[in-house]
Amino acid sequence: MSRLLHGCLRLTIVALLVALVTSVAFLAGFAARASFAPEPTAVAVEPARSEEEAFRVFWEAWHILERDFYGGLPDAQEMTYSAIRGVIDDLDDKYTAFLDPEMAAIIREDMSGSFEGIGAMVDMNDDGQLEIVRTFGGKPAARAGLKPGDIVLAVGNTTIEKMTIFEAVALIRGPAGSVARLTIKRQGVEEPFVVEVVREKIEMPVVESKMLDDGVAYLKLSEFNAQAASKLKADLQSLLAEEPRGLILDLRDNPGGFLNVSVEIGSQFVSEGSILVERLKDGQHRDYPAQSGGLATDIPLVVLVNGGTASASEIVAGAIQDAGRGTLIGEQTLGKGSVQLSHYLSDGSELRVTIARWFTPQGRAIHEEGLAPDVQVDMTEEDIEAGRDPQLQRAIEYLQGLTDEE
Repeated sequence: MSRLLHGCLRLTIVALLVALVTSVAFLAGFAARASFAPEPTAVAVEPARSEEEAFRVFWEAWHILERDFYGGLPDAQEMTYSAIRGVIDDLDDKYTAFLDPEMAAIIREDMSGSFEGIGAMVDMNDDGQLEIVRTFGGKPAARAGLKPGDIVLAVGNTTIEKMTIFEAVALIRGPAGSVARLTIKRQGVEEPFVVEVVREKIEMPVVESKMLDDGVAYLKLSEFNAQAASKLKADLQSLLAEEPRGLILDLRDNPGGFLNVSVEIGSQFVSEGSILVERLKDGQHRDYPAQSGGLATDIPLVVLVNGGTASASEIVAGAIQDAGRGTLIGEQTLGKGSVQLSHYLSDGSELRVTIARWFTPQGRAIHEEGLAPDVQVDMTEEDIEAGRDPQLQRAIEYLQGLTDEE
């Protein structure tokens, strides 16, 4: 049935969606994960006569299937979901997605800072495969031996192929104590193999801070959720009271979050100019200027980035780099710079639609490009296993060198 709907309803179902949805603005950034904007007002749209005529053809086809098809047909709800997914499949955009009510509820957990799963960051690669970008230290995925670059082919007996990233993540998630049986393809290993990961409750502290040796302050931000700006500012004030010689902002493996929070946090380090530029498909653009009153606009600054630095964290890192306010050390960032508007539908399902792209203040594209660090320092598997952090060590040495010269 989904094949018929995919072929016949690619254009007409979009009009139905416009007529049915009410909107809450929601900018997605995955591995997702999301960056959010202010809520728009819902606007009712009456379907045009041509749309009614097009759907008449759909119902003609549906009734013929009901009457003649030798086999079972999906119910009306599944028929609608299949039609929506068929349209989205044709858009060739991995961040525009439809989530049924169960999936939508699971994915919304991300911004709470606590969820039940395996503790890994994932993304869809250029081949449409679900790839593990990072595993979080000490969490189930890392303990089970999963590595960055691993491709997840299936969960249990369900193949990931042709799923959206959100569908795949919802499948991997599950209650703490349950087992996720993942079929993995790994470069250099001839045959796929199965890894069993025991899910657990994953708590992600939003902000961590401490003073390091030689008077260097360290501040790690894990995501840009609703509490991130206030917590970061509180920790930043405490660190600055110690009169550090320099500051390290660690945005590694930070998947993003609310757009307004990224602007507020970026403004703690950049005192003037823009934090980002948003460009719509019609050519219009909007600048998001730095807000006044930043706490750390003068202190020598290093930003740590890697392949898990995405979305809102790329916005902040890009603003700091463009303003010449700090030095990026680490590895190329993920390159998630598209903007999604999220519509919560009447049955609890969710439709995320790409509406714009983000650029750095100097107009550099983030999407599918990422940010190149000023100082390239790789983190190897051997480093991780040995508990070494060459990127952090290089950042400390860099700041020491700067202040020693003064």
